[in-house]
Amino acid sequence: MSPFILLSFVLAYFAILLIVAWYTGKNSTNDSFFIGNRNSNWMLVAFGMIGTSLSGVTFVSVPGTVSSNGFYYMQVVIGYLLGYFVVAFVLMPLYYKLNLTSIYNYLQNRFGFIAYKTGALFFIISRTVGATARLYLVINVLQIFILDALGIPFWLTSTIILLMILLYTFEGGVKTIVFTDTLQTSFMLIGLVVCIIYIMHHLQLSFSGTIAALNKNNYTHFFNTDVNSKGFFLKQIIGGAFITIAMTGLDQEMMQKNISVKTLKGAQTNMVTFSFIIVIVNFLFLLLGGLLYLFAAQSQLKFSGDDLFPSIALSYLPKAVSMIFIIGLISALFPSADGALTALTSSFCIDILGIRRKNLTEQQQKRIRQRVHLALAIIFLICIFVFKIINSKSIINIILDLAGYTYGPLLGLFSFGIFSKKTVPETYAITFVCIVAPILSFFIEKWIPAITNGFHIGIELLLLNGILTYFGLWLIANFNKTNIIKNGNSQ
Repeated sequence: MSPFILLSFVLAYFAILLIVAWYTGKNSTNDSFFIGNRNSNWMLVAFGMIGTSLSGVTFVSVPGTVSSNGFYYMQVVIGYLLGYFVVAFVLMPLYYKLNLTSIYNYLQNRFGFIAYKTGALFFIISRTVGATARLYLVINVLQIFILDALGIPFWLTSTIILLMILLYTFEGGVKTIVFTDTLQTSFMLIGLVVCIIYIMHHLQLSFSGTIAALNKNNYTHFFNTDVNSKGFFLKQIIGGAFITIAMTGLDQEMMQKNISVKTLKGAQTNMVTFSFIIVIVNFLFLLLGGLLYLFAAQSQLKFSGDDLFPSIALSYLPKAVSMIFIIGLISALFPSADGALTALTSSFCIDILGIRRKNLTEQQQKRIRQRVHLALAIIFLICIFVFKIINSKSIINIILDLAGYTYGPLLGLFSFGIFSKKTVPETYAITFVCIVAPILSFFIEKWIPAITNGFHIGIELLLLNGILTYFGLWLIANFNKTNIIKNGNSQ
């Protein structure tokens, strides 16, 4: 299909987003930017969160894993389901009880200012890396299959797309993205379903026939029973649960949308509904991956990994399906990027700069917020260029590995605050522990295979990191208690 036609669809889609942003961003305030005036409809939030959680990584990367891993990814998805229930019924009541705008204010209430700043800083690092990795993946697909043919360089493509995102999130923030994410999730799911139906029709397979064909090619194995493998099912389920707790429940981007719902009950209903839908959607992406490999085998094509879906959709499927794929792809691109940019702006303004604690007018707060929003867009651009240099063919593995290192300290901080009654002194030792824990996790991950006859740490690295952080905080708390007793005795 002509790159000009595909590009016109991208531009038309963006025009629709701008119209929605203009309509929802009218008369917006800082409260509507940060938490949507705490008046969002739970059904819209639940549906829109599908697009935010899946992103372009799921759309492009997950189908490509089927040839090597079968349906093993469903192990992680089962863990996600368990994690969402923990978020809904353990963390959400806490956030609503404290009436938080930034969830990291909990750390300030529990431990003090240093822990609060440390938690916010780790979120900013985590979400910046994760969001830009996802954004790079989709931009790279658009670049290879559309914009290279038009002579448009990668740096210009990245800059223009970030300007697009900046334009429609600049005023409305959460109030806008609740609506735009709903629209984009709809397009993404339409793209997914249409591609599945077309390929099944092309291969002359029913649903049961598809499962039988996938089973014949060894694509349908769900559970890895090799204890030493990174993909061992217990590791994957436990790791998936804690990834959800950390990357959803302890993530300002995801929680910012949830706490924009008016009531706790509505927010919990949103989370539970969303958790079951996400299981079904992930299964459909794996089903699509299997169908794509069957299609490739029949057509004697050699694509795999992140190249599989876009290569077949844009070069070997009918024009109508190619257009739907492009719309689905860009629909997967924007929700993860716009939500991340908005949440990072909120966290930096509220947690790092403390604009809510200062005696600033509404207009002064807005001016600071817009400058931060612009600065973060520039940082996003730089990170995208770094991922371009890395040029990995399986971004989803990079994202899960990075999450294990960057979200671990947040998991440890919140867990210690919720499950321990000990107090921690206001000291930079907290920050030190949060920095050392990921470093120790890295070396343990490298050493374990050598000392355990081949046992590999998988995505449960996040849990290990969180435990090390928890233990470090416990040491600080007990060291402080010992000093207090000694000082008391000496007096």
